[in-house]
Amino acid sequence: MFQFNTFSIAARCPRTGMLGVAVSTAVPAVGGLCSYIKEGVGAIATQSWVNPYLGIDGLKLLEEGLSAQDTLTRLLADDTGRDDRQIGIVDGQGRTAVHTGASCVDWAGHIVGDGFTVQGNMLIGAATIEAMAAAAKASEAFDLPERLMLVLEAGQAAGGDKRGKQSAALKVFNREAYPWLDVRVDEHRNPVAELRRIFEIAKHQLLTFTKGMPTRANPLAELPSGVTSMLMTPPPYRPGGSGGL
Repeated sequence: MFQFNTFSIAARCPRTGMLGVAVSTAVPAVGGLCSYIKEGVGAIATQSWVNPYLGIDGLKLLEEGLSAQDTLTRLLADDTGRDDRQIGIVDGQGRTAVHTGASCVDWAGHIVGDGFTVQGNMLIGAATIEAMAAAAKASEAFDLPERLMLVLEAGQAAGGDKRGKQSAALKVFNREAYPWLDVRVDEHRNPVAELRRIFEIAKHQLLTFTKGMPTRANPLAELPSGVTSMLMTPPPYRPGGSGGL
């Protein structure tokens, strides 16, 4: 297992039902092992001495109908390393549960809000998650992807991981079994700022594509003509631009 000393948010949008996780840490490729989401079921952020099975098994329990809190109780009962774990859960109804183990590296803690949890360990201090929780409350009018991005930026601005910065990720599911948005920065000196740059491009060039993708209800969905034309254009000349040819 890897120690992901991290700050993150798991959240559900009450208007759309979207579920998502945003996370950053001073270890490469945080998005690959810390974020677990299933459409309509829940979102889980697992970190510190990260146990991916808390996310994998947690989603199974949520899908069986357990609440976020009941799921967390079951997960921790079966995990002998619970004192080294940190996990935030939001279920498909917006109910929340969170755990910061007694052995998580200082500073470590969490805050629960309406439909979201923010959590972090090995941080500069409590200001990181306090700023994240404030941003989550202040951004309720935004769509979930933007809201998660704002929360991650607030955490970084307030101190973030006390070792520095290396990777960041943002993943959101809507109504389908595939992600609505999944963007990552796996290794960068300013990962949250780089994630924002990629996210802005994705809003113009990826989300417009995702909106026209096949769904369970409509497998013959087709892209609007404007999107097809945009995707035929070299990336630097599309809306939002690109870093290179």
